[in-house]
Amino acid sequence: MHIQWFPGHMTKALRMMEENIKLVDCLIYLLDSRCIAASFNPKLNELAGDKPILYVLNKSDLVEREDLSNWLKYLKNNNMNVVICNSANGNTQKVIEGLKVINKNLIEKYLNKGVNRSIRAMVVGIPNSGKSTLINSLCGSKRTITGDKPGVTRGKQWVVLAKGVELLDTPGTLWPSFENQEYAKHLAFVGSINEDILNTIELAEEMIEFCKNNYLQNFLDRYKITELPEENNKAMEFIAKKRGFLLKGGVLDIERLSKTIIDDFRKGKLGLIMLEKAEII
Repeated sequence: MHIQWFPGHMTKALRMMEENIKLVDCLIYLLDSRCIAASFNPKLNELAGDKPILYVLNKSDLVEREDLSNWLKYLKNNNMNVVICNSANGNTQKVIEGLKVINKNLIEKYLNKGVNRSIRAMVVGIPNSGKSTLINSLCGSKRTITGDKPGVTRGKQWVVLAKGVELLDTPGTLWPSFENQEYAKHLAFVGSINEDILNTIELAEEMIEFCKNNYLQNFLDRYKITELPEENNKAMEFIAKKRGFLLKGGVLDIERLSKTIIDDFRKGKLGLIMLEKAEII
């Protein structure tokens, strides 16, 4: 399965960000904790230039703490300012603290001048990384549009926080060409790729293959089975029979099962799964 997705609105979004980068002091760069390496968009790193960046490992509740700690060490060893966050449950205070750290010199500069000025941060990341949810959590109210599909935020949105911070929300963006198809597959797993361009059955088979090699017991426990056939298409048929995914006449409903497997992963029902571990990067 070859994955490629870079719709026109992403080109416009990147152009908009390039035009507005001069208006901000720093970037808040969200990374999905399940696929941290795949979450790095080369275009966003180019965009930042010399602006300080706070990297936020979001959706931290969906991975093992030890795996996340390894990533935290790896990124900090590479001189990156990083915090761990789960914006869905409001655990976002570390983001504000991190912003103060990376803007320490700027804050002191304005304090010395007696100027009361907010820190302005552009919030960036791949689609469905949780940018709008993070902003809503920081605000304490729902001021941006959120959704579980990539591409919900289509234009820039300024949000003023009472904590001396202004945030510029931006659309989730990818990059024009996926040279690393393994990363592209991981982005599809987490919901950063438009489902309309994906073959759901093939994607579910890829998820089965990944779990067989890395999280087999998680997968077996979820679907109450004790084994899996070696061939992934046979595994799909086996699970469909065991779990009663049937159409009229007893025909196996492989399409529904495929969507269920992917949805179970995204909601954490397959357990705490990290697609890319720091020690293999």
